[in-house]
Amino acid sequence: MENNFSYIDENLRIIKENIGEALDKYRSPADNVRIMAVTKTVAPEAVNHAVSLGIELLGENRVQEYQSKADFYDKSAEVQFIGHLQTNKVKYIINTVSMIQSVDSLRLAQEINRLALNNGRVMDILCEVNIGGEESKSGAAPQELHAMLEQLSLLEGVRVRGLMTIPPQTDSDIYLGRMSELFTKLSAENISGVSMEILSMGMTHDYAQAIRFGSNLVRIGTGLFGARDYSKK
Repeated sequence: MENNFSYIDENLRIIKENIGEALDKYRSPADNVRIMAVTKTVAPEAVNHAVSLGIELLGENRVQEYQSKADFYDKSAEVQFIGHLQTNKVKYIINTVSMIQSVDSLRLAQEINRLALNNGRVMDILCEVNIGGEESKSGAAPQELHAMLEQLSLLEGVRVRGLMTIPPQTDSDIYLGRMSELFTKLSAENISGVSMEILSMGMTHDYAQAIRFGSNLVRIGTGLFGARDYSKK
């Protein structure tokens, strides 16, 4: 079985090499950048092989798919939710993920807060930012983010750990730069109860550039597991 997944070994080697080169070029080799394996449509066997290679963080996009696969995952890996999340689906993941990265509204955060408190926990979250102002994408508008963070800081069942974004593919450098500036600005504001530890940005096509602009968590699916076959879903 292991030989069937040898392409994952090579893909991960290339990803780590590219991350190292980006850190050498733009930042410090000592900086820590976490690799999240995005598992949408990927078989649990392939995911577990990636975990055996040292991947410690998995990213789930869809609640229903995650529910169908969770029992088969290597339990040593941490799972975070990164997809668009409806409030009525929060109950299905509240006790099995370590973080929800895609919090794009106060309403969603309030439901996460309610269910977290009901289950005796505090849920780590990232605020998703629609840095390009694209109608097709969810996320808070940059100009609304400060007020939203102040409101989130009052919720006892959630803990803001940083920001997440999916920039437009066109001129992505411009938007990655804007996101970096926004992250730095909000970090300097020291909003009580809000931690700016994590900047989650960068996917298969732009993770090296995202690292250039300060990302410390990159979300890679196709680059690690190959092109997705959506006909299976």
